[in-house]
Amino acid sequence: MKRLLILIFVCILVVSCKEKKKTTDVFSVKTIKSPALAVSMQPFLFSNDGTLFMSYTQQVNDSVYTLKFSSLAGNKWTAPTEIANGKDWFVNWADFPAIAVNKSNMMAHFLQKSDPATFAYDVHATVSNDNGKHWNDDFILYTDSTKTEHGFVTMLPYKNDSFFVTWLDGRNTGSGSHGEEHSSSGAMNIRTATVLPSGEVIEDTLVDDKTCDCCQTGAAITPNGPIIVYRNRTDDEVRDIYISRWVAGSWTSPMPINNDHWVINGCPVNGPKAASFENTLAVAWFTAADNTPKVNLAFSKDNGAHFNAPIQIDNGKPIGRVDVAFLDAENVLVSWMESTDTDAELKVVKVGLDGIKQKDVTITALSGSRKSGFPQLEIVNNTVYMAWNDITQEETTIKTVSIPDSAF
Repeated sequence: MKRLLILIFVCILVVSCKEKKKTTDVFSVKTIKSPALAVSMQPFLFSNDGTLFMSYTQQVNDSVYTLKFSSLAGNKWTAPTEIANGKDWFVNWADFPAIAVNKSNMMAHFLQKSDPATFAYDVHATVSNDNGKHWNDDFILYTDSTKTEHGFVTMLPYKNDSFFVTWLDGRNTGSGSHGEEHSSSGAMNIRTATVLPSGEVIEDTLVDDKTCDCCQTGAAITPNGPIIVYRNRTDDEVRDIYISRWVAGSWTSPMPINNDHWVINGCPVNGPKAASFENTLAVAWFTAADNTPKVNLAFSKDNGAHFNAPIQIDNGKPIGRVDVAFLDAENVLVSWMESTDTDAELKVVKVGLDGIKQKDVTITALSGSRKSGFPQLEIVNNTVYMAWNDITQEETTIKTVSIPDSAF
């Protein structure tokens, strides 16, 4: 009888230990009720001084769109504030509005058609000086008046009260139609500028006169100054991820983060993302060199002057659409979309500066189509936030969730 009781006790202990181990693998993805109504899309997350912001586009009717933003307070989105609205907006799955915050100043942008040509549109920006309560008249970010493609904007708070901006600029392509970059009229280029609180644009500078046509740009502010990352394009149609750094008052010659040598005759619409923490820079990107799709991550410990060898973080069937954010001084989280047998999943993985990659976490199943857009990742106060286009048969809405950083 005594042996039987001991055996039962041991069995209970083993089972309970297994259950305890099992529960450590369980984490909670909490849905945060979206502030966006039906027929909303293009969420963009931005954090500043411990507050999370989200901008998004909402369709009002067949011809009118509105750009709104909300902030997170007590795990609830505040009532949305309208930034701008109008007709003839260019609303696209890959090139979308964004918001940035610098103290009481806020900046946002949207895209508006400049010509009937498919990709002829301008970047319209607007600034608020009272935490988004009122927005000044919008203005075009640049001075050329060409009816060509301008977009794929990245905006960051810069200096005391201003904003650093980079974008793809098609003034030399001669047309608002993709494909013209192969003609003698010129290629897409990438430019940078600073936007003051008044809305004045200064320091408009050409950084690279030949880039990929429609991949998102990325940027970060390091202790040495801004850096930009983007998909370059050589005369031989190699389209790898390049970096340029603001050093001693000028932009460095663009250099590849890694020589993937991806030769492709068209734009893959899959840009990089960058994040910085003190002197450390992390860049995530998609490549399909040698017909092998990968999501890579590379670290630099000297503000982007040199990079370690890339770390492949996907599971073998990545779609891309990456994002990256620092979890702490030694670790980042990278998000991306991965194909499945039925459709796609949104994944997140923790990667250390030492190159050690943890087990990835599946956030949700979602559509792998373009309608899903580019999922967003931000980390605020030990909580990971994500947002994406949630597609149903009837309409597209926005899904926002929170996950404790301990899940990673």
